[in-house]
Amino acid sequence: MESRYTPAAIEEKWQKSWAEQGLDRTSEDKSKPKFYALSMFPYPSGSLHMGHVRNYVITDVIARLKRMQGYRVLHPMGWDAFGLPAENAAIERGIAPAKWTYQNIAQMRSQLQRLGLSIDWEKEIATCSPDYYKWTQWLFLQFFQAGLAYQKEAAVNWDPIDQTVLANEQVDSEGRSWRSGAIVERKLLRQWFLKITDYAEQLLSDLDKLTGWPDRVKLMQANWIGKSVGAYLEFPIVGLDEKIGVFTTRPDTVYGVTYVVLAPEHPLTPSVTTPEQKEAVEAFIQEVANQSELERTAEDKPKRGIPTGGKAINPFTGEEIPIWIADYVLYEYGTGAVMGVPAHDTRDFQFAKQKNLPIQVVIVSPNDVETLHATSLQAAYTEPGILINSDSFNGMDSLQAKQAIVQYAEQQGYGKARIQYRLRDWLISRQRYWGAPIPIIHCPSCGSVAVPEKDLPVKLPEDVAFTGRGGSPLAQLDSWVNVPCPSCGTPARRETDTMDTFIDSSWYFLRFPDARNETEVFDSSQTNDWMAVDQYVGGIEHAILHLLYSRFFTKVLRDRHLLNFDEPFQRLLTQGMVQGATYKNPVTGKYISPAQVNAAEPKDPETGEALEVFFEKMSKSKYNGVAPEDVIENYGVDTARMFILFKAPPEKDLEWEQADVEGQFRFLNRVWRLVTEFGTKGASFTQTNNLSQPEKELRRAIHTAIKEITEDLEGEYQFNTAVSELMKLSNALADAKCKASPVYAEGIRALIQLLAPFAPHIAEELWHLDGNSDSVHQQTWLKYEPDALVADEITLVIQIMGKTRGTIQVPAQADKQALEKYARESEVAQRHIEGKEIKKAIVVPGKLVNFVI
Repeated sequence: MESRYTPAAIEEKWQKSWAEQGLDRTSEDKSKPKFYALSMFPYPSGSLHMGHVRNYVITDVIARLKRMQGYRVLHPMGWDAFGLPAENAAIERGIAPAKWTYQNIAQMRSQLQRLGLSIDWEKEIATCSPDYYKWTQWLFLQFFQAGLAYQKEAAVNWDPIDQTVLANEQVDSEGRSWRSGAIVERKLLRQWFLKITDYAEQLLSDLDKLTGWPDRVKLMQANWIGKSVGAYLEFPIVGLDEKIGVFTTRPDTVYGVTYVVLAPEHPLTPSVTTPEQKEAVEAFIQEVANQSELERTAEDKPKRGIPTGGKAINPFTGEEIPIWIADYVLYEYGTGAVMGVPAHDTRDFQFAKQKNLPIQVVIVSPNDVETLHATSLQAAYTEPGILINSDSFNGMDSLQAKQAIVQYAEQQGYGKARIQYRLRDWLISRQRYWGAPIPIIHCPSCGSVAVPEKDLPVKLPEDVAFTGRGGSPLAQLDSWVNVPCPSCGTPARRETDTMDTFIDSSWYFLRFPDARNETEVFDSSQTNDWMAVDQYVGGIEHAILHLLYSRFFTKVLRDRHLLNFDEPFQRLLTQGMVQGATYKNPVTGKYISPAQVNAAEPKDPETGEALEVFFEKMSKSKYNGVAPEDVIENYGVDTARMFILFKAPPEKDLEWEQADVEGQFRFLNRVWRLVTEFGTKGASFTQTNNLSQPEKELRRAIHTAIKEITEDLEGEYQFNTAVSELMKLSNALADAKCKASPVYAEGIRALIQLLAPFAPHIAEELWHLDGNSDSVHQQTWLKYEPDALVADEITLVIQIMGKTRGTIQVPAQADKQALEKYARESEVAQRHIEGKEIKKAIVVPGKLVNFVI
């Protein structure tokens, strides 16, 4: 019998045998209920960080529990392997993106396997593999055929020196290119979009079905979709046979419109600009083109704009109003134009005051006796009220006036009721190499033609030069670009854009159930059998886009008769971040490595200034990261897993502290000693009905642990309190006065089985040391016995005049009269009431007896 817990040797021994025991395989026994456990798959950066460890360990505990509870479990892993970092590596290191990516995958796979994750590696996928992106392309063509994929012009980040499109992350905080240092411009390019707006209402209303999602995530999605009920109104342009369309949620304020604002990029801007304003308008447009969307719409920045010289007509008043352009109006949002109602909109009020534009009050508070005048306004009045200066609508409640004015606008031909969404169609094209090529061929005769299915995948060519200059690398490869049209044979050109990596992650969970299918995207019967994902685990940073796009894909594929469900993820757990102790000089703003700091008296080693100490998300730049391999090397995988699970509830941020890691290591050592010392006594487990009081107490502790841990691992997944229950059980076993009893044997076996999902390696070793030849992970999850929880005796508190004097043990079923008798006759009470008159006895059943003397 081994007497010393050696994590490295034990973990190496059992990692090699997981596959042999069938623990990584997905059970296809359809007689069992299914459970699909999934972590959001990682980008293969080359090394795991503690955020990865937390994510995958949480999902693994759930998967292991469900197997032991009799479920057939799907617990797969894949790689979100396309993306810009691999292309940057090609430019900087001179290594092919594919080689760099697959090297990283191999490294991270080995790290994941060391964590003892019960993953079915036969289901592994990588989105950069032609075997996967063939079907990504096939799915794109499903959208194309359904009229849900289209092209239009959209603004991109443009490097004027390198002559290339930049991703947002390639533009620094000063608006300069990461490579050339040039000021980045905004440029219109023809781009591919998916019509997610066609599903906006479904995506919003079906949030009600997601009862297993955190409320804050559903709220974030609802706000992103941004449903608004209002009106579309048109303002004729003076001197032109054109109208400016706007959307407003406040049609009740339309009589207060005193100007109209266009986005600088609006196609009507040149038409409404007068010759006198042409030069100033063009200069302003060029200036705004260099601003990001965030800069243009930031609340804390003043709104900038200039008049075009053009005029529009407010059709409700008949008055001419000026047309302006301003940076805060974006062409991509709404109609690209807004009506200015400065008396009743905070932003419009500030802009009007700044530009000395007229302000017309049309709504007043119901409590106002006298009409407000524009000159008396200190701020916009944005609350409901009573209409004034609004012709026939004067005196009407503003909420009722909304509907009445919309009806009037429809009758007069000024506009109509409309529901609008903040959600925009999804721009999916990227002018980069390392992504799935868009399977379209552009023919001068036929237009955009789908690549025939038999020709998929459209593979990424390998003979590509990576310079970071001159546009997409694919566009510069004539031998790849120039092809005949599949329809008419005319010389044509391939689409040289690749797809956004969010496309890859929007359907990967549908491929896992049938990951090796070479003839179709997936067998619908298999995917429909396993879906929806029963438990999805990932970071809150994906609460909007990834989850929204995945929901969108699911609904489209349902409508294409590939799926028979509406939502992809039944339950969602968004785990918190892992934070490390951080040292920062508040004077210089410089972060200091912990290796240079005396934790007892943290000072800057160079200046001697006192350092701020706080916990922040782990980052190399802040010197507060902890490498998983360092923890594993010193304490073992099981200790790392136990700490991750014990330190904080899964949805909360976790503060990494070395002392707590060591505490979990000591706990596993205590468990090791308990089991190995018990094993040397050769006791075996049997049931008995004639139990002594110590045996009853221990058995109550055992079944309390089974009950509490089971409840903690379901519902809200309180892993931290489950680990606490394991500790309580180990303490009860250590303190037990019946170590030769069969009940003690029951407790030892229960402790190992309950520990198994959390610390799989040590649990497996201890299970075998306890004389078992099969795997602990193939055991049936324990169920508590209610009878074992019933106490024969309870502790009764004895009080004299409200002051506690001691406790006694009494029968649990004793009634009030019996409890008073036991208390009166107890040695505790007799010491204080002997020779005194008891005026009253207050009995609280199950808790205390208080004597008033």
